[in-house]
Amino acid sequence: MEKSEKQWYVVNTYSSHENKVANNLTRRVESMGLQSFVFRIIVAEQEEAVLKEGIPTGKTRMKNLYPGYVFIEMIMTDEAWYMVRNTPGVTGFVGSSGGGTKPFPVPREQIEPVLKRMGMIDSSMYERYEVGDLVKVIHGPLEGTEGKIQSIDKDSGTVKVETVFFGRATSVDVDFSEIEKV
Repeated sequence: MEKSEKQWYVVNTYSSHENKVANNLTRRVESMGLQSFVFRIIVAEQEEAVLKEGIPTGKTRMKNLYPGYVFIEMIMTDEAWYMVRNTPGVTGFVGSSGGGTKPFPVPREQIEPVLKRMGMIDSSMYERYEVGDLVKVIHGPLEGTEGKIQSIDKDSGTVKVETVFFGRATSVDVDFSEIEKV
């Protein structure tokens, strides 16, 4: 059995069945002993305020950011591929042309914003960013703001970004999870 590197894949499910499929996948990984091939199974959800007639009610609910999809970090072996495809609720892999062909992994640049929104930062993400890179704030109070990286602090997880506010260059500290490259 050849071991390649772990990568991210996207699985199609029936809409609103994402958590059920993720639970089924987790149970099957354990029962089939595939923990060394399937690592993380994620339903991309974010907490949002419940509004009634445009007014916050004080309650929150989980909003699925990608209805009908589950993200899986795995090493694509025949056994792991078979287990995922044959899990109840899974309708297929994104990036597979069918006919027994294995799917293509999701490029790191595309999965990274999803992981960041979920608060899942790992040290390999920092490698793609350097001082001088142009970035965009993807969520938080400065959402939509673009600027240039001045410094990166891996220990605190913050990035100093120079942006323009009211015609003046201003430095702001932004959480690393809130930026992506432009």
